[in-house]
Amino acid sequence: MLIGVGLGPGDRELLTLKAVRLLHSADRVFVPGKMALELVKEHCAPMVLEFPMVNDENVIRQALERNADLIAPVAIEGTAVLGILGDPNFYSTFSRQCEVLKEKYPQVEVAVEPGISSITAFASRAHIPVNSGVLVTDGSEHECLVLLKVRTPREKMAELRTCGYSEFHLVERMYLENEKVYHQDEMPERCDYMSVMFARRA
Repeated sequence: MLIGVGLGPGDRELLTLKAVRLLHSADRVFVPGKMALELVKEHCAPMVLEFPMVNDENVIRQALERNADLIAPVAIEGTAVLGILGDPNFYSTFSRQCEVLKEKYPQVEVAVEPGISSITAFASRAHIPVNSGVLVTDGSEHECLVLLKVRTPREKMAELRTCGYSEFHLVERMYLENEKVYHQDEMPERCDYMSVMFARRA
């Protein structure tokens, strides 16, 4: 199995307890560069992978394939951890690496453990309370929405369909007792206050 582990925004003390446990218990830890290496080196001796910061898609693809060849033998036989700055599923190269890995080695299972993202860390670091709607973007047209405190998910899903959104997911009571994960075909009428909905324009 390959586990993508979020390493947080850059402070070793902001590693989660779960991240530290996985860094110690993995058969092999991989990291994407020197910044990530500095965060984990007191817990393990990772292998630094190549993630070239270039615009040439051929160069990027070749590096991802080489990385996959290094990760796969460990992930097939045991547990490989790929430590990612911030959160693995939030504006990171982890998803691209997984796509290439699954193409070449479809038998590899993948899991993700979150880390503190720069988005939430920024608000704390800059002492800025965020208590209203906020748009997070990398400058491209935003295709996704994350909605907090969704109490009537079917109603919200119908509303968003009129705005061009067609893919929906909901996590109710995330990481708490009675956690539930829903996708659009099974969306409930009502749910707990502690719920997060994801919507994407397809």
